[in-house]
Amino acid sequence: MIVFRLSKSLYSNDLSGKGAEKAGARWNSKGIAMIYTSDSRALCTAEIAVHTPLGNVLEDYSIITIEIPEDSIREVKIEELPSDWKTFPHPDSTQRIGNKFIIDNIFSCIKSAISGSSRRIQLSCESKSQRFSQSQNHSCRTIYI
Repeated sequence: MIVFRLSKSLYSNDLSGKGAEKAGARWNSKGIAMIYTSDSRALCTAEIAVHTPLGNVLEDYSIITIEIPEDSIREVKIEELPSDWKTFPHPDSTQRIGNKFIIDNIFSCIKSAISGSSRRIQLSCESKSQRFSQSQNHSCRTIYI
Protein backbone atom coordinates (compact mmCIF):
# COMPACT_ATOMS: atom_id res chain seq x y z
CA MET A 1 0.00 0.00 0.00
CA ILE A 2 1.26 3.47 -0.86
CA VAL A 3 0.62 6.12 1.81
CA PHE A 4 1.34 9.84 1.70
CA ARG A 5 2.86 12.22 4.25
CA LEU A 6 2.77 16.00 3.84
CA SER A 7 5.17 18.06 5.93
CA LYS A 8 7.41 21.08 5.77
CA SER A 9 10.23 20.24 3.38
CA LEU A 10 12.77 20.61 6.18
CA TYR A 11 11.18 17.60 7.93
CA SER A 12 10.16 15.54 4.89
CA ASN A 13 12.77 12.85 5.46
CA ASP A 14 12.40 12.81 9.25
CA LEU A 15 10.46 9.65 9.97
CA SER A 16 11.15 9.60 13.71
CA GLY A 17 7.63 10.63 14.77
CA LYS A 18 9.16 13.32 17.01
CA GLY A 19 6.76 16.06 15.81
CA ALA A 20 3.69 14.10 16.88
CA GLU A 21 5.52 12.98 20.03
CA LYS A 22 6.14 16.61 21.08
CA ALA A 23 2.66 17.94 20.35
CA GLY A 24 0.27 15.02 20.58
CA ALA A 25 -2.71 14.89 18.23
CA ARG A 26 -6.06 13.14 17.76
CA TRP A 27 -4.59 9.62 17.80
CA ASN A 28 -1.56 10.00 20.09
CA SER A 29 -0.74 11.58 23.42
CA LYS A 30 2.32 13.74 24.00
CA GLY A 31 5.25 11.41 24.51
CA ILE A 32 4.06 8.80 21.97
CA ALA A 33 6.00 8.97 18.69
CA MET A 34 3.87 8.41 15.59
CA ILE A 35 3.96 9.29 11.90
CA TYR A 36 0.64 10.42 10.43
CA THR A 37 0.03 9.49 6.80
CA SER A 38 -3.02 9.30 4.54
CA ASP A 39 -4.29 7.09 1.77
CA SER A 40 -4.36 10.05 -0.66
CA ARG A 41 -2.52 13.28 -1.42
CA ALA A 42 -5.83 15.15 -1.13
CA LEU A 43 -6.43 13.97 2.43
CA CYS A 44 -2.87 14.95 3.43
CA THR A 45 -3.54 18.46 2.17
CA ALA A 46 -6.97 18.66 3.83
CA GLU A 47 -5.58 17.46 7.17
CA ILE A 48 -2.90 20.18 7.12
CA ALA A 49 -5.37 22.82 5.90
CA VAL A 50 -7.84 22.29 8.76
CA HIS A 51 -5.05 23.04 11.23
CA THR A 52 -3.71 26.10 9.39
CA PRO A 53 -5.14 29.59 9.99
CA LEU A 54 -7.20 30.94 7.08
CA GLY A 55 -5.18 32.99 4.64
CA ASN A 56 -1.89 31.19 5.34
CA VAL A 57 -0.44 29.64 2.23
CA LEU A 58 1.32 26.30 2.56
CA GLU A 59 4.82 27.13 1.38
CA ASP A 60 7.84 24.91 1.28
CA TYR A 61 5.95 21.67 1.89
CA SER A 62 6.74 18.25 0.46
CA ILE A 63 4.79 15.05 0.08
CA ILE A 64 6.59 11.78 0.52
CA THR A 65 5.21 8.43 -0.46
CA ILE A 66 5.86 5.40 1.71
CA GLU A 67 5.17 1.84 0.65
CA ILE A 68 4.05 -0.41 3.49
CA PRO A 69 2.82 -4.02 3.47
CA GLU A 70 -0.97 -3.96 3.41
CA ASP A 71 -1.28 -7.17 5.40
CA SER A 72 0.46 -5.54 8.39
CA ILE A 73 -2.10 -2.74 8.81
CA ARG A 74 -4.54 -3.05 11.73
CA GLU A 75 -7.84 -1.46 10.69
CA VAL A 76 -9.65 0.28 13.53
CA LYS A 77 -13.40 -0.22 13.08
CA ILE A 78 -15.86 2.65 13.66
CA GLU A 79 -17.61 0.46 16.24
CA GLU A 80 -14.41 0.49 18.31
CA LEU A 81 -14.43 4.29 18.55
CA PRO A 82 -16.28 6.50 21.05
CA SER A 83 -19.27 8.43 19.70
CA ASP A 84 -17.38 11.73 19.98
CA TRP A 85 -14.29 10.60 18.04
CA LYS A 86 -14.75 13.25 15.31
CA THR A 87 -15.22 16.25 17.64
CA PHE A 88 -12.91 19.25 17.76
CA PRO A 89 -10.97 19.65 19.84
CA HIS A 90 -10.34 15.93 19.93
CA PRO A 91 -11.26 14.05 23.10
CA ASP A 92 -8.66 12.31 25.27
CA SER A 93 -10.43 9.03 24.53
CA THR A 94 -9.14 9.02 20.93
CA GLN A 95 -5.59 9.50 22.16
CA ARG A 96 -5.92 6.55 24.53
CA ILE A 97 -7.27 4.37 21.70
CA GLY A 98 -4.56 5.51 19.30
CA ASN A 99 -1.81 5.00 21.90
CA LYS A 100 -2.93 1.41 22.47
CA PHE A 101 -3.24 0.56 18.78
CA ILE A 102 0.09 2.10 17.86
CA ILE A 103 1.94 0.35 20.69
CA ASP A 104 0.37 -3.01 19.78
CA ASN A 105 0.64 -2.66 15.96
CA ILE A 106 3.25 -1.23 13.63
CA PHE A 107 0.57 0.33 11.39
CA SER A 108 -2.98 1.32 12.28
CA CYS A 109 -5.65 2.61 9.95
CA ILE A 110 -8.55 4.80 11.01
CA LYS A 111 -11.18 6.66 8.98
CA SER A 112 -10.42 10.36 8.67
CA ALA A 113 -12.37 12.66 10.99
CA ILE A 114 -12.71 15.19 8.15
CA SER A 115 -13.43 12.81 5.27
CA GLY A 116 -15.39 9.66 5.99
CA SER A 117 -14.35 7.98 2.77
CA SER A 118 -10.60 8.42 3.28
CA ARG A 119 -8.26 6.86 5.79
CA ARG A 120 -5.39 7.98 8.00
CA ILE A 121 -2.64 5.43 8.42
CA GLN A 122 -0.52 5.86 11.53
CA LEU A 123 2.99 4.44 11.50
CA SER A 124 4.30 3.31 14.88
CA CYS A 125 7.55 4.47 16.32
CA GLU A 126 6.52 2.78 19.59
CA SER A 127 5.33 -0.73 18.65
CA LYS A 128 6.31 -3.49 21.09
CA SER A 129 7.04 -5.94 18.30
CA GLN A 130 8.57 -3.70 15.66
CA ARG A 131 9.00 -0.02 14.95
CA PHE A 132 8.58 1.67 11.61
CA SER A 133 11.83 2.86 10.12
CA GLN A 134 12.84 3.78 6.63
CA SER A 135 15.49 1.06 6.66
CA GLN A 136 13.01 -1.83 7.09
CA ASN A 137 12.08 -2.54 3.47
CA HIS A 138 9.74 0.45 3.32
CA SER A 139 10.49 2.58 0.29
CA CYS A 140 10.16 6.35 0.61
CA ARG A 141 10.18 8.96 -2.13
CA THR A 142 9.99 12.73 -1.71
CA ILE A 143 7.80 14.80 -4.05
CA TYR A 144 8.31 18.56 -3.68
CA ILE A 145 5.26 20.77 -4.11
